[in-house]
Amino acid sequence: MAKRAAPDVNAGSMADIAFLLLIFFLVTTTIASDIGINRKLPPKVEITDPPPIKRKNLFEVVINHKNALLVEDEPMEIGDLRAATIAFLDNNGNGNCDYCKGSKDVNQSSHPSKAVIAVKNSRETSFSTFIAVQNELIGAYNTLRDREAIRLYGESFQSITQQWKDADDDSNEKLVLKQKRDAIKAMFPEKISESETDEGR
Repeated sequence: MAKRAAPDVNAGSMADIAFLLLIFFLVTTTIASDIGINRKLPPKVEITDPPPIKRKNLFEVVINHKNALLVEDEPMEIGDLRAATIAFLDNNGNGNCDYCKGSKDVNQSSHPSKAVIAVKNSRETSFSTFIAVQNELIGAYNTLRDREAIRLYGESFQSITQQWKDADDDSNEKLVLKQKRDAIKAMFPEKISESETDEGR
């Protein structure tokens, strides 16, 4: 009796299906990406002598190698940094700021446009402490900007900024929102300098 030949299996179609599945998963899979800090590097400028800054207009924040915080040479907890920064920025030492509500201490910042925050950190400062300090400083600016945006436009600076981002690029609404946003930013311009602490500090 003759033996039957086993039927051949056409594997070509199986390879096509496997290839199509691979493409499908590559196209539909979302790849998780790390989210960094939303900070922009300053634009490249020609190196010149920095303009003189009066000591009273400088708010010095130092983070030492033990992650301890010194603000104006006084120990401070990170949780108190935002209020201290707001008091410095909003001080109105020369009395020329008609929207400031500070104490008008002549020994502190004369005007928000002249106020500079100097952050100094050690190489041993932990990343989490550095970011926590940055968050409090930016939070101080945002608090003051929100206050003025609500007073002038009836909505927060954060809301205006979000609407500006969402608006169509060529729309009149985007232009109006940009003008509002720029006006509030000019009232409390963000001036933060960063450097390393001196040796032995």
